Amino acid sequence: MTGNGRRGRRILAAAVVAAALAGVLSGCGGPDDVSTATGSTQPAATQPSATAPVAANPEGTNAPLPEGAAVAPSPTGEPAPEQCSNPTASLRPFPDGAPESPALDRIRARGRLVVGLDTGSNLFSFRDPITGSIEGFDADIAREVARDLLGDPNLAEFRILSSADRIPALQDRLVDVVVNTVTVNCERREQVDFSTVYFEAQQRILVAQGSGIHGVADLAGRRVCTVAGSTSLTHLQRAEPDAIVLTVPSWSDCLVVLQQGQVDAVSSDDSLLAGLASQDPYLQIVGDSLSPEPYGIGINKYDPDLVRLVNASLERMRQDGTWSRIYDRWLGILGPSPGPPVPHYQD
Repeated sequence: MTGNGRRGRRILAAAVVAAALAGVLSGCGGPDDVSTATGSTQPAATQPSATAPVAANPEGTNAPLPEGAAVAPSPTGEPAPEQCSNPTASLRPFPDGAPESPALDRIRARGRLVVGLDTGSNLFSFRDPITGSIEGFDADIAREVARDLLGDPNLAEFRILSSADRIPALQDRLVDVVVNTVTVNCERREQVDFSTVYFEAQQRILVAQGSGIHGVADLAGRRVCTVAGSTSLTHLQRAEPDAIVLTVPSWSDCLVVLQQGQVDAVSSDDSLLAGLASQDPYLQIVGDSLSPEPYGIGINKYDPDLVRLVNASLERMRQDGTWSRIYDRWLGILGPSPGPPVPHYQD
């Protein structure tokens, strides 16, 4: 197909969806407020959108879209940003425990490790509906870091962040670390620092059974959900620029709009998609990988001692079997444990 033909089809399809999702193109409100969660059943606070877009379901159910939903602008065709040498290389762990340092002493004086995550990433971080506590693979990894720094895994205090708020929260020191399925890449490394990789995922596609979608090529002219502030949007638009992308605040929102027929597919890391699929037996993950997604623990760029402490904790988890036990507890749905990722260091 010619470039003009693809562009014309994309414009026409976008116009149809824009009409069906009336009001969404006007944008969304402010990001979710950061709220604390220490096992309480009180939900995270959110800030209402000034526009509060509500749109009819394209399939005719008149179900409202999630607050903050927006149709992503069409890709510009700009080349991918220049890559750095090895974004996953981190600082070596302390060889003999954790010394005194401003970053570590600040956390010790407070008596708790403030951890940013969300509660919409089933299997990785979610609120248990019975106990009200935050559970999942990421939550348990964070508790182990608190154990090594403060002597007690229960001294991890969780603050709820949207995907778009993760980097700003680190830069503004609203949290000490972010353990929230954050993909390590060169662009983010310019803004914050990262631990070694603690989990490796692959971006794929989630659809309803019988959808006729088998891979990324089938997404041309289709509506696809992803989360604002995630790397999934960029990778998806590069792989299939004719896809019409709806961004929402959380992955649980993507599950809702897929089930309601407001989108045809969801694209994200297979680890997150597995968490969504576990909640609906009529959903399936399809297609080859769009991109590797190495997860690292985000840390403020000016806290190298905290980076080394976190890496020491991750190394301990690799060596004593803790990582594999956490994997088996939460991620068995992905298959047998592949073992923890091999760390790479820059010094």
